[in-house]
Amino acid sequence: MAEIPSWLPAIVTLNEYNGNWENYLEAIYAYFKADFIDTTTYFKGTRIAIKKHPPFQDKEFVFWHVTSEGKVENERTPDFRRCERIRWIRPIIEHPDDPAIKVWENQRKDDNRICLWLEDEKYLVVLAKRNGYILLWTAYLVTRTHQQQKLQREYEAYQRLVPPNS
Repeated sequence: MAEIPSWLPAIVTLNEYNGNWENYLEAIYAYFKADFIDTTTYFKGTRIAIKKHPPFQDKEFVFWHVTSEGKVENERTPDFRRCERIRWIRPIIEHPDDPAIKVWENQRKDDNRICLWLEDEKYLVVLAKRNGYILLWTAYLVTRTHQQQKLQREYEAYQRLVPPNS
């Protein structure tokens, strides 16, 4: 396993907040807000926007998407591994040329997506291309071997189609 990039912040654990979910939630939300609401984040010069609606518990839709899991939106449950890595999303978006990150595009239904995979840490950030901006779509740990293999195949297929440094 490679060394963790120096630009990657430490994870934020529930333990640091003495197991108090409410305090932890507010802390990780403050990191999210600082990175995506109070300031502007860019991916290769294009502004990153966030999906705000429908809000839940006075927090933006995408915040819940990067900190919880589940197929039914209003039944999602906290995913502590996602929560712990809340501070990783922006630096990964801002370091697409770092060799530690595999970057490729794919199609999901009618959406053009950009995948940023910090493979050694098993962490994936997914962006959605829009006209004039890019949406932060989701971010999560990829822990299952078959999912990692699928991502690797997607990346390799994309590399065959697109010349380096495109």
